[in-house]
Amino acid sequence: MVETKNLTKYYGKTKAIENVSFLVEKGEIVGLLGPNAAGKTTIMRILTCFLTPSSGTAIVNGYDILENPLQVQKSVGYLPEKNPLYEEFTVNEFLNFVCEMKGIIKKDEKNRRISKVIEECGLSDVKNRSIYKLSKGYKQRVGIAQAIINDPPVLILDEPTIGLDPKQIIETRNLIKNLAGKRTIFLSSHILPEVSMVCERVIIINEGKIIAVDTIENLTARLKGVIEIYLEIDGDVEKVREIIGRIPGVKSINITSLEKGKINNYLVIAEKDVRKEISEKILNNNFGLLSMRIKEMTLEDIFLKLTTKE
Repeated sequence: MVETKNLTKYYGKTKAIENVSFLVEKGEIVGLLGPNAAGKTTIMRILTCFLTPSSGTAIVNGYDILENPLQVQKSVGYLPEKNPLYEEFTVNEFLNFVCEMKGIIKKDEKNRRISKVIEECGLSDVKNRSIYKLSKGYKQRVGIAQAIINDPPVLILDEPTIGLDPKQIIETRNLIKNLAGKRTIFLSSHILPEVSMVCERVIIINEGKIIAVDTIENLTARLKGVIEIYLEIDGDVEKVREIIGRIPGVKSINITSLEKGKINNYLVIAEKDVRKEISEKILNNNFGLLSMRIKEMTLEDIFLKLTTKE
């Protein structure tokens, strides 16, 4: 569980974040989104006790970041945006070093944990290779391995798929999903489709302030305001426009493509979902309804609508 309570952080006179409050429940995967310099990394550094807030506090796995910073750090696996690797080590040597830094001293226990994360992160083929010889994608996997090697209840991942190829992105996405359930996972990413595929909820921050905390579905319903319905209909254009235009709730109907024949594409803007009424009217007038779909808001649409003033 991760809970922030009115977190505020100044860098000199510059306010990075202001009164940031949210709750991430045990076992959730939550995405932190925001433009560059919105305050995402500041929040993550405070949650890992790398930074101290100017005011406010946070609770991580039951420990207050101000009162029990060492217990917080023991509870957290952290992958910062700049991957913390000693590249002259082999993968095995580096993970052995990380174990010792995290208090895992017994040889059998170290070997068990190293073997487990090497398998989970797909590092078997490169475990004896020097890290500086690895591709950026493999280096990112090593970074994730060091974050989970002590089996922490909370994972904080800053841009975990950055620099990965499509196959590695899918593997990392699946790995993150598999790590959830018994762990709380809090991640930031600029790859918005990845967030929508992995995260159950999103927290959107802009100019240092939280502007939305919800599921993508709820944000869509809240923001869209109107329903956009795309239709493909076989029938007389003017009659189609007339009968659909009379349906209560329809604000406008536009032809998006006009063919020489009778099959045309339409965009209906409505205040509510009127697909049932449209289909009844079209069929009752003996026109052919060839397709009908609602345009869904993507996470990119939501993000831009919330973070831009235009």
